Amino acid sequence: MREARELVHGTCVALGRRGALLRGSPGSGKSDLALRFIALPGNGKLQPLLVADDQVWVEASADGALMASPPETIAGRIEVRGLGIVDVPFLAEAQLVLVCDLVGERDVPRVPPEPWERTVIAGVPVPALKLAPFEASAPLKLKMALFLAAPENSN
Repeated sequence: MREARELVHGTCVALGRRGALLRGSPGSGKSDLALRFIALPGNGKLQPLLVADDQVWVEASADGALMASPPETIAGRIEVRGLGIVDVPFLAEAQLVLVCDLVGERDVPRVPPEPWERTVIAGVPVPALKLAPFEASAPLKLKMALFLAAPENSN
């Protein structure tokens, strides 16, 4: 049973069933980072996929898990600056285990606090990190962060 539902401005990507919500102002690099993330090679069940671009439904279940899904009208679509709206493979639902706030390179701490900061979405605290989206390594950092945010969840 779902308890709370919230439409969030952001982009969500997933690796397997683990989802990360990318937040930032318009033009901050959410879609660009998502596009580079989903272009990473996959491994069996662990395919990098888009969940939603620009708007994401986030629902808290009775057990406290956050599930992210795309609004029906934009499912499987991503805005690619210079090309327009493009259809891509997508995952209909992922468990939200991480929030990445997109910031400038100088605003990313060299070492994040331990434990990671948390932000509350749909009434549930979620680990949150700052990430510079235009760094060449940003998609790989996002992939690593998804594993670190949910180490007990291997799928």
